[in-house]
Amino acid sequence: MAGTIFLVAANLRPAITSFGPVVGLIARHTGLSAAELGVLGALPLLAFAAVSPFVHILSRRVGAERAVLQALLALIAGTALRSWPGSGLHLWIGTALVGVGIAVCNVLVPTFVKREFEHNIASMTGAYTTVMSGFAALGSGLAMPIATAAGWPAALGVWAVPAVIAAALWATRFRDPAPSAPAAPAAPDSQGLASRPSGAMWTSPVAWQVALFMGAQSTTFYLLVTWLPSIETSVDVPAVAAGWHLFSFQGCGILAGLGVTAFMRRRADLRLIGAGTGLLMATSMLGLLAEPRLALLWVILSGLSSGSALVVALTLVGLRARTAADTSRLSGMAQGAGYLLAATGPSGAGLLSQATGRWTPVVLAVVTVALAQSVIAVFAGRPRFTHPEARHGSVPRPPRASTDAT
Repeated sequence: MAGTIFLVAANLRPAITSFGPVVGLIARHTGLSAAELGVLGALPLLAFAAVSPFVHILSRRVGAERAVLQALLALIAGTALRSWPGSGLHLWIGTALVGVGIAVCNVLVPTFVKREFEHNIASMTGAYTTVMSGFAALGSGLAMPIATAAGWPAALGVWAVPAVIAAALWATRFRDPAPSAPAAPAAPDSQGLASRPSGAMWTSPVAWQVALFMGAQSTTFYLLVTWLPSIETSVDVPAVAAGWHLFSFQGCGILAGLGVTAFMRRRADLRLIGAGTGLLMATSMLGLLAEPRLALLWVILSGLSSGSALVVALTLVGLRARTAADTSRLSGMAQGAGYLLAATGPSGAGLLSQATGRWTPVVLAVVTVALAQSVIAVFAGRPRFTHPEARHGSVPRPPRASTDAT
């Protein structure tokens, strides 16, 4: 079962991370302005925000497995459509479809982890985010070489191939040809307790803390994934080197994800590590402004921060909800609200750069968001459930150390 989860995870970032390195080529061939490209880069995040809160409804109606399969098919269609040459409507529709497909998988993968690996949440979260970050790095690093050899549409369209493979192998999870029956709103969960109404998460302070942490770390990640090559080329870093720097940013996220997973094992209190990720990002961005000749060093530090923050955010989703049903609701709520905030990153950066003619204000904006992330982590990292009355006491059990292979 873990293998198919990893296959899905492999497709949740490269369709997005391949965009940033070739954004200059897209601009030259389509005539889109920096502001328009910023909106295009934010379109998947807007799709995440619009779709995520309703994924649990789709899951109840067709079954979680079929929902993921449908999402992978949407991802395949969107990737193929947006890679069609030109600047027509298909570029925008395809990008939106990519966002819809990834949004469904983003929400449901933590639910599968909670359901199938309840006592190994941190380990499995670290494992699948490592896969996700690895393919995100490939998306960044291979974009310019592929675009140079075959054009920017090929650099975007090639990522339909692993999505096809994932969809084919995910289908092997089906044991019953009929869709799963919709879950009754108040059906007892595996522990004999009724699941909560869909709107309950939106009134939980803990859920909002998780959502804000998710939004802050996603804002800095997607802003940098979209615009870091442009920021670096503005200080005379060659375009191909800037693309590989973005690959390094993603690659360091892999190492950070593995390291932070080991640190979090058996921990329910994530305040220290959560706050540390924001401080590290702020430090790296200030370093980039102060000493751009050490750009690779600052990119590495920012990658360590981003990779760690992603694992912390996804682990919080699993730890702060008590059941798989609540995890699905928290995941949808946190990602819906969080990605709505994150969508301001790429689009806002494009507008800010176009208005000022400089990238320094954009980098300072990243510093501000990173510091806010540290403050939010002090609250979101506290060991509490979204609804503490669901268990005797408010402190969730820390995940047990795993001895199983993931």
